[in-house]
Amino acid sequence: MTLHLPAVLIHALWAHAERDAPHECVGVIGGVLDGAMGHAAALYPLPNIAARPTSEYLADPVHLLHALKVMAADRQRLIALYHSHPLGPARPSATDARLAQYPVPYVIADLSTRTLAAFHLPGGEAVPITSG
Repeated sequence: MTLHLPAVLIHALWAHAERDAPHECVGVIGGVLDGAMGHAAALYPLPNIAARPTSEYLADPVHLLHALKVMAADRQRLIALYHSHPLGPARPSATDARLAQYPVPYVIADLSTRTLAAFHLPGGEAVPITSG
C-alpha cells in the first residue's frame, strides 16, 4: 500500500506534533482506498492519555470513537494512524509495534529531523508516502 497525504494534511499533522511537544501527539487519518493507494481526506487529532506521554501514546477512546463515526458519516474509512516522536527516530519503537491494533499504516512524525515515515505494524514494513 502507498499512502497519499495532501500537503495541507501534512502541514496539519506537523502543526499537531509541534503543538503537543514535548508529548507525543496521536491521531487518525480518514480517506478512501483505491486499490493499493490510500488517499487521505481528513486528519483527526486525538488527545494522548498515555501515562508517560513524553515517550508513548494512547488515543482517548471516546474521541477515537467519535472520529470513526465522523469518518463513516463522511463516507471515509480509517486509512492510517499517526503519532509523533518528539526526539526521534522516524521508525516504530518496540512499544509502538507491541501495541499496534489496526491493520493500517502507522505514520510517525520525527520532530528532531522533520522526517515523516509510515509502517505496517507490528511487522515494521515501510509504507511509501506521497504528497501533493
